[in-house]
Amino acid sequence: MIAAVSMLMRDDRGALAARAYAVCEHLARTHYENFPVASRLLPRAIRPHVAAVYAFARLADDFADEGDRSPEERHRLLDGWLERLHVAAEGSAGRAATDEDLVFVAVGRTIRDCGLPVSLFEDLISAFRQDVTKRRYADWSEVFDYCRRSANPVGRLVLRIAGHHDPVLDRASDALCTALQLANFWQDLERDWGRGRLYLPLADRDACGAVDADLDARRVSPAWRKVLEGAARRTRDRFEAGRPVCDGVGGRLRWELRLTWLGGTRILERLEQRGFDVFDARPALGWRDAPLLLWRLGTWKRAGLHSPVV
Repeated sequence: MIAAVSMLMRDDRGALAARAYAVCEHLARTHYENFPVASRLLPRAIRPHVAAVYAFARLADDFADEGDRSPEERHRLLDGWLERLHVAAEGSAGRAATDEDLVFVAVGRTIRDCGLPVSLFEDLISAFRQDVTKRRYADWSEVFDYCRRSANPVGRLVLRIAGHHDPVLDRASDALCTALQLANFWQDLERDWGRGRLYLPLADRDACGAVDADLDARRVSPAWRKVLEGAARRTRDRFEAGRPVCDGVGGRLRWELRLTWLGGTRILERLEQRGFDVFDARPALGWRDAPLLLWRLGTWKRAGLHSPVV
């Protein structure tokens, strides 16, 4: 009898986990992102775990950005998200009445099954909390510190899920994730400015003589274009420094990372081609980019794993 009850409990937990991961994979499929998230390029075994990480971060990021909540309420929601993370990581599934509950069922199981550091999830929450109140960045050190917590943890979590524990790969992954975050900043300049945020460093703005009034007028002036050109060069440097991680992993993850790298650099190209005029149209990847990206994927040249990371 005891053995039968134990088996039923395991079956119930397995069914609950399956429901939880299905919810996370649905979120990954239905939310628009520039780059593939838990796509079919990934090995089947790690796909649900990557989707769980994505769902955790996506919903928390929405607390910081979406709706008309006050800063105090946004911080309260993020603090609650962090508390639930710790509970889930310790193995308590809690109730599973909503999709949010199921996300934590999946995240908790992924943390335990893959041995993921909870500190990386905490870094993500700290970046989302910062987004609620911080609107300007004095210099590049502040921007890179934000990327260290908002983007880089995702890359390290994917590597850990795939079984990689290599400091060289970690550094290359950090560079790639920072580059992707920066490209997204420049791509979303109009949207962020409308929310009162500017991720371009004030030191660069002032050095180039750019003025905020031009952005208020939805105009990328020659001075702002100079600021963005410098930002794009830094972003491209990060992409080059991150390229080795796309070759340092094997199997289908390699193709996923290469396609992500190619998508990010393509966004940067589109920005440059438009003279960074994101007020005219937000550059985004579309079906017309597919042939070029596939050609570049097929002609990819390996980077040295020990390339310097800037």
